[in-house]
Amino acid sequence: MIQWLIHVVIDAVVLLIAAKMMTSVELKGFKSAIIVALIIGVLSFLLSWLLTAILNIATLGLFYFLGLGFITRVIAYAIIIEIADKLSSDFKTHGFWPSLWLAIILAIVGGIVDAMIF
Repeated sequence: MIQWLIHVVIDAVVLLIAAKMMTSVELKGFKSAIIVALIIGVLSFLLSWLLTAILNIATLGLFYFLGLGFITRVIAYAIIIEIADKLSSDFKTHGFWPSLWLAIILAIVGGIVDAMIF
């Protein structure tokens, strides 16, 4: 539970920094960043496995068998970010590419945090 809360706070900080650096991402403040990070975390918990399975089926498992399964996970995470965009009025991404870049950045930072925590 504590590790999940750490991830939410770090994801919120990353979202806020990315929104400042990327012109195609809008985020109103830290409170909004925490809410969006919570939405992304809950959606990731509920939908990530389903989206990853659908993408693996759609690609006939090509990325999975090539050892590149992280690509389908990042695309699933980008879709989750797009859903969070639709659910929150304080967070906007203009197009799929900014969501994909946010997914990549969050995956890299999340991997680093996991390596430091565990």
